[in-house]
Amino acid sequence: MTAAFRSRRVLATSAAVVALLLAVLLSLAVGARAIAPGTVLDALLHGATGDDAEVVRQLRVPRTVIGLMVGAALALAGTALQGITRNPIADPGILGISQGSSVAVVVAIAFLGVHSLSGYVWFAFVGAALASVAVYAIASSGRGGATPVKLALGGAAINALLLSVTTGVLTTKAAALDEFRFWQTGSLDGRDAATITQIWPFLLIGAVLVLSVARGLDALALGEDVAKGLGQKVATVRIVGGLGATVLTGAAVAAAGPIAFVGLAVPHIARAVVGSDHRWVLPMAALIGPVMVLVADVAGRIVFPPGEVPAGVMTALIGVPFLVTLVRRKAVPA
Repeated sequence: MTAAFRSRRVLATSAAVVALLLAVLLSLAVGARAIAPGTVLDALLHGATGDDAEVVRQLRVPRTVIGLMVGAALALAGTALQGITRNPIADPGILGISQGSSVAVVVAIAFLGVHSLSGYVWFAFVGAALASVAVYAIASSGRGGATPVKLALGGAAINALLLSVTTGVLTTKAAALDEFRFWQTGSLDGRDAATITQIWPFLLIGAVLVLSVARGLDALALGEDVAKGLGQKVATVRIVGGLGATVLTGAAVAAAGPIAFVGLAVPHIARAVVGSDHRWVLPMAALIGPVMVLVADVAGRIVFPPGEVPAGVMTALIGVPFLVTLVRRKAVPA
């Protein structure tokens, strides 16, 4: 590695940290009630009192922290899934993992009387895990094993199936529709500090699992045979990385609903600025992901005031053009 490239990585990391700090400040200051940055800092650092200070501490701080956690989780999960599958369009949404969580939460709401985040989390995990296993089983069958194209097609099939199940349940259980609709749009609105305490252990576990296979993901990028030749246990890398991605996705989806395209777009941005070494890509993704989620959330607050557009809608508006560009400029390997 040249000194110039090393300096570029350090500069890119510094820029990402600055962007994250600015996104946090925007998230705390901008909304239906605009609050001056000085007031935000006084509320956080000096214990200022007043209505604005209470809005910052009681409403916007939990919302911002959840945005940080969810953005980092989805970005790390997407990076791991793209590395495991060697598929540039892999992410929790496209591979059906997010929809698996959605179905499990729908079932919990409609049939089991679960109405709290602490209950959603476990069902979201189970749904994510089952969807992951189903997609991989479909892709692994037949000749050639689980190629990137077969994984994408298997994910699309499972996604369509699970979406149909979700729609079917909601049409027969109207009482669950309003509660699920609030969650399904993918939003940071209405989340409180209790959400943070419930999901951070899972996010920490998932992040540790994903980061622990960074070297293995680098080897996998060279092909399975080369990875085995380099001494990597390919099956272990895939299981540990996949488990980490599933835990991260389950926790993020349980907390904020299925926010789309963060796991797809962010890994590509991270690789563009720091190269393909996952020891750099994963931390960079964990910085850029929250920026994308928080900026989308802030944009949603100011597009149609005094109403809000959910963050999941705004990330989709950003992500769809990104996916189209990616498909046009980069062939997906078979």
